[in-house]
Amino acid sequence: MKRTIIILLLIAVVPNVFAQNKKTKAAAKKETAQAKPKADTIAPRTVTITAAFKPSLKTTSKVNFSAATPLPDTSRQVLHYDVPAQNITFSYQSPALKPLAENIDTAIHWENRSFIKAGYGNYTTPYLQVGASLGDGVKSTVNIHGKYTSSKSSVPFQQFSKINLDGIGIFSSTNNKNEWTGKLSYDNNTQYQYGFLPDTLVFSKDDLRQRFTTFGGGVALRNKTQNSAGISYNPGISLSMFQDNHGSTESNFMINAPMSKSFGRIFAFNLGLNADITTYKSDSAGTVNNNLYSLTPAIQFKTPNFKVIAGVSPTWDNDILSFLPNITAEAKINEEKFILQAGWVGYFNKTTYQYLASLNPWLQQPKFLNNTRIKEQYAGFKGSAGSHVTYDARVSYLQFSNQPLFVNDTITGKSFEVVNESMIKDLRIHGEIGYTMQEKFSAIAGITFNQYSSLKDNAKAWGLLPIEVNGSLRWQVLKDFLVKSDIYFWDGAQYRNKALSDQKLKPAADFNLGVEFTIIPQLNAWVQMNNLFNNKYQRWNQYPVLGFNVLAGVVYSFGDIKSKLAEIKK
Repeated sequence: MKRTIIILLLIAVVPNVFAQNKKTKAAAKKETAQAKPKADTIAPRTVTITAAFKPSLKTTSKVNFSAATPLPDTSRQVLHYDVPAQNITFSYQSPALKPLAENIDTAIHWENRSFIKAGYGNYTTPYLQVGASLGDGVKSTVNIHGKYTSSKSSVPFQQFSKINLDGIGIFSSTNNKNEWTGKLSYDNNTQYQYGFLPDTLVFSKDDLRQRFTTFGGGVALRNKTQNSAGISYNPGISLSMFQDNHGSTESNFMINAPMSKSFGRIFAFNLGLNADITTYKSDSAGTVNNNLYSLTPAIQFKTPNFKVIAGVSPTWDNDILSFLPNITAEAKINEEKFILQAGWVGYFNKTTYQYLASLNPWLQQPKFLNNTRIKEQYAGFKGSAGSHVTYDARVSYLQFSNQPLFVNDTITGKSFEVVNESMIKDLRIHGEIGYTMQEKFSAIAGITFNQYSSLKDNAKAWGLLPIEVNGSLRWQVLKDFLVKSDIYFWDGAQYRNKALSDQKLKPAADFNLGVEFTIIPQLNAWVQMNNLFNNKYQRWNQYPVLGFNVLAGVVYSFGDIKSKLAEIKK
């Protein structure tokens, strides 16, 4: 009964409450309407734009890769794909870079520019040098070089003249995979046998003149990179004709065909074929054929820190067979800053009239030509200290067979006779050190010590130097001012006097200094001073050299003019 009464009371009270709330809200709205002014019943015609409509696409949902990479399936065979090289031909493809230490040249080094260098000095010394570069430098390059100089002193017949002409051309094949090289050269040297004693003797110029003329050329081919079979090759042939002014002639024909086959990155097989054919004719010796043939097979094992070459070279020296060793090893320690090296090698020095005349231009016509066989065992090290200093040191034990030596004739001493030594042993120590700072400063110095012993046919090693020291410096003081210098020192060689006894020449020293500076952009001036100590030393007995001499001149370059003309033309 109580629950029923409560429910009936709630039903009666709720409607009254809602009705009272409605009345209250209606009264509030009526008061608000009375307080506000009446709005204008005419609608406004002004349209207000709040933003421009920019259609856009709905952003697409991205696939989320959250799964882990599956493990490789080792149950299936792994397939290796060999992707062939694309058929794209570039204008130039450079070969592999092989950095080497540069030998400092006492003369000015010109590259890819044409020039004329002219000067004059004491001892009536004219000097002329010409260089020209042709080609585009990509598909073809031709360099032509010529030089002439002569000198004459107050000593009777102490005079000489030299003419040198040479040209080299490098041409790339159509597919740019091979490279052809061609060379031509002409050389003419004239000097006189002024070293006769006593100096009261009378000779004509024709009796004392020594003129040697050489004309030669050659062709070679090489591939810039290994072909698909891993083979590199560089065959070449050359021919030279040599003659003097006394009726002798000599022809030298050479074939050199080296190749290399790679097996992966570690192993390689090297093979070379060499043929050196010489025919020498003279009144004193008749006709002499001097031929040398050799094969040079070797296996190469190379890793980043170790390299070994092992082989043997069968060589036929005028039908006499010799097996020469070819074993070398290098081990890198501390990357490339220190490299140990050792080896046991054998090779031949071809003896020709042309080669002997380049050593001693006052020689007699040789009566025989014996090739020198050399076997060398060596050990040493090389490397660098810091970023500027390089060094190289080696100790060698050598055996020479059929080494040519030079002795004065026993009448006047003005000419030299070539004699043969069947066996010489030599303990050689050689060292080099160099310092380079960018292209502004470079210096290199070297020393070679030779101790000759165990001679069989001669008392001494006539004409061979026991000690040699040399050094070169090149210093770019300013952008347009260059200083260069050279120094030479050697201990005197042994010689045989008229009484057939042995004597020794005095030590010699020669110091040269030169400067070059810019006058205008295409014109440089140069001064070269030689033998600053005025030491009239003798490299060969009875033949003192010229004393202090100085040359001065100018160098005119055509390289900058060509570039300016091209700019004007554009």
